[in-house]
This record gives sequence, structure tokens and C-alpha cells, in this order.
Amino acid sequence: MDQARTTISKIFNGEPRSYTRFNLTQNMEGDNSHVEMKLSSDMDDEVEANGVGENINQHNHPYYPSKLNQRSPKTVCGYVIGILFLFVIGFLIGYLSNRSTDKTEIKSDCPVFNEIAPVKAEAVYSLDWSDLRALLKKKLTTDNINSNLKEFSSASHQAGSIGDEALANKIMGKFKTFGMSTWTDEHYVNVHEPGSSNNQVLFRGNVVGTTEGYLAYSALKTVQVSFEKECMLTAKQNVDINGKVVLVRAGLLSFAEKVANAASLNASAVLIYPDPVNYNIKEDTALFGHVHLGTGDPYTPGFPSFNHTQFPPAQSSGLPSIPAQTITIRQATEIMSKLGGRTSSDGWSDGMLRDTMYKLGDDGDNITVEVKNVLVQKKIHNVFGVIKGYTDTDRYMVIGAQRDAWGPGYARSTVGTSLLVELARTVTDMIKNDGFKPKRSIIFASWSAGEFGSVGATEWLEGYLTSLNLKMFSYVSLDEVISGFDTFKAAASPLLYELLETVKHILIKQIIYILMEPMGLSHSAYPFQTFSGIPSLSFRFASSYPFGTIEDTDQNLERYTSYNTLKLAKTAGEVVGLVTLRLVHDHLLKLNVAKYTSVIRNYVSQIRSKVESRQMSGRLPSTVTMQWLLSAHGSYDRAASALVSAIRNSDLDDMEQCRIINNRIMRVEGSFLSPYVSPRESLFRHILLGSGSHTLAALVDHLEAIKGGLKSADIDQFKNQFALATWTIQGCANALAGEVWDMDNEI
Repeated sequence: MDQARTTISKIFNGEPRSYTRFNLTQNMEGDNSHVEMKLSSDMDDEVEANGVGENINQHNHPYYPSKLNQRSPKTVCGYVIGILFLFVIGFLIGYLSNRSTDKTEIKSDCPVFNEIAPVKAEAVYSLDWSDLRALLKKKLTTDNINSNLKEFSSASHQAGSIGDEALANKIMGKFKTFGMSTWTDEHYVNVHEPGSSNNQVLFRGNVVGTTEGYLAYSALKTVQVSFEKECMLTAKQNVDINGKVVLVRAGLLSFAEKVANAASLNASAVLIYPDPVNYNIKEDTALFGHVHLGTGDPYTPGFPSFNHTQFPPAQSSGLPSIPAQTITIRQATEIMSKLGGRTSSDGWSDGMLRDTMYKLGDDGDNITVEVKNVLVQKKIHNVFGVIKGYTDTDRYMVIGAQRDAWGPGYARSTVGTSLLVELARTVTDMIKNDGFKPKRSIIFASWSAGEFGSVGATEWLEGYLTSLNLKMFSYVSLDEVISGFDTFKAAASPLLYELLETVKHILIKQIIYILMEPMGLSHSAYPFQTFSGIPSLSFRFASSYPFGTIEDTDQNLERYTSYNTLKLAKTAGEVVGLVTLRLVHDHLLKLNVAKYTSVIRNYVSQIRSKVESRQMSGRLPSTVTMQWLLSAHGSYDRAASALVSAIRNSDLDDMEQCRIINNRIMRVEGSFLSPYVSPRESLFRHILLGSGSHTLAALVDHLEAIKGGLKSADIDQFKNQFALATWTIQGCANALAGEVWDMDNEI
């Protein structure tokens, strides 16, 4: 500014009480506009430039002629150059000022900006649904799947081993090659391994075969008892197994559930064998598994197994108090063929003792079970890669696969890992080369220690539960997706039923029908669904496959699938791909909240019938009323119907409106987690799909116990559980309703 003033002073050296005026008559519009510059004047009135000739004599003030008329042409030229210079300087200052104002940078970590002035996302162009379906089918190929199967096959990759870590590095490298953001999650978990000397089973004082298999988290004990009368537990006999060793077949229920059931009846130990009818394996093939009635590290229940975590010593309530051991077909046959005592009931047999009736043992049938497993700590890594969404980046789904196995684990882990990598490659390719822009993020996760009960996945959930519950809208498991070809089974949150049916119609040539089954401990998606409250999906092309044995190989899987492994793998990949693309493509989440209405209604109907029956028989006081539970069910039904109506009447191209609706949808699953039980005591807190005394299924069982007058029946406890379950449903209805002024609180 000082330089500007100096320049002006040099150019204009007018006399006192004078001023200089310039008329720039050329204008873009062609009129006689005027630009004036006054430097100094003590005149009382201003002389108009376009009226000087006729008005000059009408004023009493003297007229001072412009100095410009007294200057030489050279001087005039200097004036003009100076004026132009000032004009250019002013223009540049104004331009730069406006530019900096319009494009002021606001950093994303500015707390005021984040809390007060969120930026509304602009519409992002993306391919339509038919385009995405065609691209997925084209780009997800059997050749790539086959290449992955060969690359990720491993003879030894137990959790925390060198082989497991090598696979983790390969997967991480693949994700980086695809251009994904990657990271790892490290945990120090407690697992069981076989001791220096094998576990043993002795019958009548003699060692029975070679015991190579084992069950992790079994009680470490030696039990010696006799087979007395009815020591063998059958499906059709009500037998007394108090203090006995129980011999049971593998299948239907998980190992953990079988051992828990036996322990609840005061059995001393459990032996589990593979029935040849269900297991087409060699007679000496050993079984591996775990008996923790839960998931995750049982020695850090409810909290993550991070290194040097300072928590008091704790154990999961799901750890068994009795020893459990697997035995081979040959070992089981040897024991059964020598049992004395009375004959088993008609109609109960298996494929071992053909044309021979089973006996149930007598006083001389002594048996000893020795379990010598060793508890060790292992460092494991979960591997992640993320494809970030273009609008709702902070909302994401997870696709996961177990990486480890006790043996080759081809169907258990290799197939799922190969599909995980192929799906990641396919989606990133669609983004890079075809213009696909997912609205929400997709995380691809490779879990370790899955063989010990989804340990790696559960520890991750425990570590980030509070944030995951708010931002993660779905989980899809790739574990054990292929073990046969004749049946397609699925276990899922009711929120995903409609989407799964849509996928089936798209793949109608590959999937004729879907057999829905309850989600349980044997499904790796179970902790996501019932512990974290995240809508989850697990599915498989199923048969009686020898999981948990060394016969889980590529050759055997080909045999079980009638040599259609690659074809089925591609179909499984398309199922996951279609579910994923539908969930991240549309403005509105394809999760149908109305599907839970019928699930609640079914439980309410059962409870109402049993409550009225117990009241009529006098076993339940009349003060127990169904009004509250019926009202809570009605509240959820109305909230779900209102949301469906709101969706129908909303502009689904309005992303902000869709985000508000999506937030309401995402609250539903998590709201079914009972807030009245501790994750340390009851990990699976979902009142409809979980397990424990807080569930509606437990209320039904409790009413049965009241009917039978069992010791476990407690009227006061039932009333308390009844009230808490009722309010959990009402709380979910409130969350679904939206804002507090929309809530239906009739209770």
C-alpha cells in the first residue's frame, strides 16, 4: 500500500484545492459510464463531467481547470500507464481474495467442523443392479478360484504356526496387490495342544488302540469308573448316567453341546466317536475339535486377548468340568463288542456292529479316560483389507473366512480363503475398470484360530464391540461353504431372509431351494449375530463331510462334490458377491425389519399358551400377566410397519433421508441383545437367537420345568426373566421407531 501511495503522489502533483477527474467512456455495454478518481478537493460541490459546458456558469464557485490539459502528451501517457497499473493490481487482489474465500480448507480432524457442520454427501454415479450382476458373473472365474486353491493349500497351518503366518502374509500381499488398505490384528490366545504323551482310553485295564485325536478345552483329568447297567446314552432311552462314562456319536450337535449335556446329567466323562453311517472315513482316522460352550479365548471371557492385558484371572462359564476325548471307529468298535449287560432297545444301531445287538455294560466293564492336554499361549494374526465406500465410508460390512486348520483343512479353510481373495480381486477390478462405486465400505477378513471356536474373530469383536455395533451392518461367513452338492443350507438373521431369497431367484439354475437352519455354535457367524448384534449369514452346500480330520483333502472334497468343486465354489462366490453388492450398492440397506415380527409372535404364542396352562393347573400365580409381553410385541409390529410405510413414501434417491432410515434399521439387531446380562457370563446375549436364561427360548423351557415340578423351576426367577425379556423387546421397538417423539411407549 505504501508503494501505491508513493506512485499516486508522483503521478498527481495537482495544486491545492484542485482535483483530477477521468472519464473512461469505452464500456462493454457501449454506454457512457464514468469511472472517477478523486485525489483531493475542498470544493463544496462536485462538477459533473457530462455537464461541464452548460453548468459551469451556474455555480458561484470558481472553476479550476484540470492540470491534465496543461500537460504534455508524454506526461499524459505516463498517467494512463499508472492508472492501468493500479487497475491490474486491484483486479489481482480482488481475484485472490475471492479464491481464498471460496476454497478455504477445513481439515477433517477439526472438532468444530466434525461436530457442527457435517458436509452433505453429493450423489455418486454408479452402475445399475443389472450391470453389477453381469460383471460379477463375468469377472469371478473358476480359473482364478482354482489358482487360489493351489496357492493357499497347505498341509500344516495350525493356529499360530509358521504355516499359519505364511498364509497370512500371502493374503496380505494379495490385498495390497489389489490396491486395498490393509492392516493386521494381533492377539495372544490360550489354546490346548496334545501333551508329550498321548491321551489314553483303557477298557478292562487294557489300552484301547491309539488315541491321536483330542478335544481342546476339555477338563484335564483321569477318570476311572465302571460301566454299570445303562452306562451308554441312547437317543430313545431315559437312562441314569450319574457318575458314568458316556459314549456318544459325533454329529447333529457340536462336541461342546454334547459334553455340556452329559455334564448336566452328572456324567463323569465323555467319549465321542464317528459313526460310519455319517462318516465315510477310515477306521483309524482321528477326530479333532473343541468342547468350549462358547467362542473366543475361554480364559479372557468378554474382553480381548491383547498382549499384556491386565485383567484378573478368569474362565468362561462354558468350559466343561469333565474330561472329554474323541476315539476312532476302531476303538469304539472294540469297546462296544466287549460290553456286557442287557441289550439296548430295538431300533438303535449304527454301522459298526452289523447283525449284532448292542449291550449297555455291567459291573465288570471298567473304563479309564486320561486327558493330558497342555494349555499354551499362541500369538495369532487376523488380516484385513478394506474397499472404502464413496459416500457412507463409515458404514461397512465384513466378509470373513477361517485360515487355520488342524490338518489339511481343505474344505474347512482353504476353499473359504480362496473365495475371500477372489471376491476381493473381483470387486476391486470392477471399481478400477468398470466404474463401480460402492456407497458403503467392504472389509475382507482372514481369521486365525477358528478351529478353537472362532477365537480370532471373537477376540476382534470383543476388542472393538462398541464401534462395530454402530457401524457394521452385516457379516457373511465363507467357512465350510462346500462339503457336498445335494443340499443348500443357510443360517441367517431374519433381516437377511428376503435378500437371500432374491439371490436364490437370480441363481435359480444353481440353487433350486434353500433349507434354512437355526444358527448355532457350529456356525462361525454365530458370535457376530448373537454376541455383537450384527445381521449375519452362513451357508453351505452340505453333506456328511469329514471336517476335523486329516481326510479333509482336495481329493476327498472332489469325491463328495461329484467332481464339481470349482463349479460349486463359483456359485458360492456369486451368492456372497450378490449379497454384498446389493448391500453396498443401493441407497437403502436391503434388511427387512418386518421379518422379526413373526419370530417374536411365534415365541409370544408359545409362552402365552404355557402361561395360561400353568395358571389353570395352579403352578403359576395369576399375577403373571401376558399384557406387557403382548404390548411389547405390538409395539415392535407397529414400529416395523411404520418404517416400511416411511420407506414406501420416501424419496430413495435422497441419500440423507436414506441414511436416517438406515440408521434405524441398523439399530434393530443390536437392540435384541439383552442389556441385563454380562458378556462374561452369557456371551450370546441375543434374546431370540442366543443362548442363556435371558432368551425367550429359556422362558419356554422354564415353563416346562414348572410344569414338571423340577428343581430348576423358580417362580420368582421366571417372573424376573419374563419382565427383562419383555422390556428388551420394547426397547428394540423404541430404537426402531426413530426419534423419542415417535416412540410408542404404551407399557
